[in-house]
Amino acid sequence: MQSNNKIFIGISFGGIAGLVDLIPMIIQNLTWDANLSAFSMWVIVGVFIASVNWQMNSILKGIFISFIVFLPSGILIGWKEPLSLMPISAMTLILGGFSGHFISKYTDKNEK
Repeated sequence: MQSNNKIFIGISFGGIAGLVDLIPMIIQNLTWDANLSAFSMWVIVGVFIASVNWQMNSILKGIFISFIVFLPSGILIGWKEPLSLMPISAMTLILGGFSGHFISKYTDKNEK
């Protein structure tokens, strides 16, 4: 598969994950800088998942990449509001796993 197609699939599914993550954030009236940060994180995670060729379970790959991308922001968030890391970590786990699965599924399907 052409690299551009993989990147497009990663951006697309990353954007979908970002929109899903934004729904509870908008309901909570969080600031737009937080919303844009979360959305852009998922787009970047999608690109990384689509680009990295690690020989491991796709769901675990998505979770791992999601958490390593989130780590710097997580340190800042946890420093001021440690309890907020629990729901954020849950969303990162869930959306990371789904992103890993679907990005792998659609990039693998297009490679055949």
